[in-house]
Amino acid sequence: MNFDKIFKDLKEKKYSPIYFLMGDEAYYIDIITNYIIENVLSKNDKEFNLSILYGKDIDIFSLIATARRFPMMAKYQIVIVKEAQNLKKIESLISYVDKVQKSTIMVINYKYKTIDKRKKLYKKLKKNFVIFDSKKLYDNQVPNWIENFLKKKKCKISPTGSLLLTEFLGTELSKIVNEIEKLILTLPKNQSEITTDHIEKNTGISKDFNNFELHKAMVKKDFLKSNRIVNYFANNQKSNPFVLTISSLYIFFSKILIYHYVSHKGDRAIASALKINPFFVSDYHHAAKTFNINKVGKIISFLREYDLKSKGVGNISVKEGELLKELVFKILH
Repeated sequence: MNFDKIFKDLKEKKYSPIYFLMGDEAYYIDIITNYIIENVLSKNDKEFNLSILYGKDIDIFSLIATARRFPMMAKYQIVIVKEAQNLKKIESLISYVDKVQKSTIMVINYKYKTIDKRKKLYKKLKKNFVIFDSKKLYDNQVPNWIENFLKKKKCKISPTGSLLLTEFLGTELSKIVNEIEKLILTLPKNQSEITTDHIEKNTGISKDFNNFELHKAMVKKDFLKSNRIVNYFANNQKSNPFVLTISSLYIFFSKILIYHYVSHKGDRAIASALKINPFFVSDYHHAAKTFNINKVGKIISFLREYDLKSKGVGNISVKEGELLKELVFKILH
């Protein structure tokens, strides 16, 4: 079952006796859990009918005993199990799954792991209750997710702005949402668009010195701007770590390589093959003209070489900032 369906049912008060929430993306797990805590029981009913347990502190049999209790002067009791990935013998939950207490709503937070989908527990949960696998988004999915999230907040952001936030914040949705909420709060009155200027002013992200701008400067063969960005990165390594820069460059040049192999060069075909917003297709048209297929192959070799050097392979004393300068010089010459 997907998140939207689960949340729709919750709002319509269609409750399942068990919600088994697992996977690497904690954001959706927390949203579902918090909604159940806040909305199923009244404030007075929570005092006697809400149990919040932790996987490392209980055993499966204590959990089952708690779940089998009847609610006190309420329609439901809620049993939340946080950090359930630390709960031993999770497969023993099958005895409860076979005979649930229908007045109990059990919510299991099995974060950063998934249970074995070949076993009976998973199959029975999937057949009769709610089991949700909360998967991490890929890097290329995050900008679109940010734009859709802001639409629900009646705000908007440019493709460049959403890419800038993704470059800086990564794929952890809770972190992204916290930053977006702050940006919305700091928007001037009667303004609903988050601009790159607003991002720079309120987050510490530089709209001029970031990986996205480095890519553009390289494509234009703008040596001066490329060197300015690289020097900025070298002097601000805490906010611009080498590992993220080289990873960003690898993704960028890998996409240029894919571009060269796409037979049909129409915008829609390119956007689909590269898994990018169509807004950025023209950037790859230009990039492919600047870096032919042979040059891209050499650049990817350079990136692998300097990734190893940053980890100490064939390099004893050269600092990451200097490695980045060397790498960019080789890419541009």
